[in-house]
Amino acid sequence: QVQLVESGGGLVQAGGSLRLSCAASGSIFSINAMGWYRQAPGKQRLLVAGITNGGSTNYADSVKGRFTISRDNAKNTMYLQMNSLKPEDTADYYCNADVKLTYSSRYPTRYWGQGTQVTVSS
Repeated sequence: QVQLVESGGGLVQAGGSLRLSCAASGSIFSINAMGWYRQAPGKQRLLVAGITNGGSTNYADSVKGRFTISRDNAKNTMYLQMNSLKPEDTADYYCNADVKLTYSSRYPTRYWGQGTQVTVSS
């Protein structure tokens, strides 16, 4: 099995910064794409940022220029550096990873973390 564990959430004032981490562990052969999503109360879970195993990235328009996604493939860990935080960034943040479990796996399996809460006060 594969586990994803997020950390780094918390309470911060508007304009502040947080760095989220997502560590993958378990029976992993390789990880393809990884991503960060967020879900505010009563709203849909939406993509914040994604990163391929080659390092290509994409961002939601609402976070471009403020958030930076990165990963350390040797540690199976992904990060989200969040700067200039706004109250509207308040949400539960989830990471996911598309994992190949074995060399012969034809398709990756998507796993999700349990989430970490980010609260930005005005």
